[in-house]
Amino acid sequence: MTIPHADTDALSVQCAIVTVSDTRTVETDRSGQLLQQLLTEAGHVIAAYHILKDDPAQIQAQLIALSQKPALDSIIIHGGTGIAPRDTTYDAIAQLLEKTLPGFGELFRWLSYQEIGSRAIASRAIAGVFQSKLIFSLPGSSNAVKLATQRLILPELRHLVKQLRGH
Repeated sequence: MTIPHADTDALSVQCAIVTVSDTRTVETDRSGQLLQQLLTEAGHVIAAYHILKDDPAQIQAQLIALSQKPALDSIIIHGGTGIAPRDTTYDAIAQLLEKTLPGFGELFRWLSYQEIGSRAIASRAIAGVFQSKLIFSLPGSSNAVKLATQRLILPELRHLVKQLRGH
């Protein structure tokens, strides 16, 4: 396996975290807390944190509102990526993305398969660009958040943000 060259500068990425859940609160959002911890430990800034119901209109409205913040670089959404009737995050986000990063979902499912087997096929994790912001949408479980953040997002976040900025 070839490892990409490391980004040598210490670019601190401004991130927003959006938890999509009908039941979680700030106190019970373990995955959101883990995401904040992993990003902060890697030198990034949590510029916003929201918990939303799994409602496509709310998800899209929040994504549009966050995309208007000039200093914000990335929005990481977790929850609502399965196929249950209330899982609408993928559908809400896919309609807005101007560019997609198919490799993110493909690699996430491949990595998930190695951990949980064939149940990985139910994940609709997706990433892309909306209004010059890097968007990641992950499943809501803490294991999925940890896997995606450590193995895919953190290794590429600075590089992808620099590409969006034209550097």
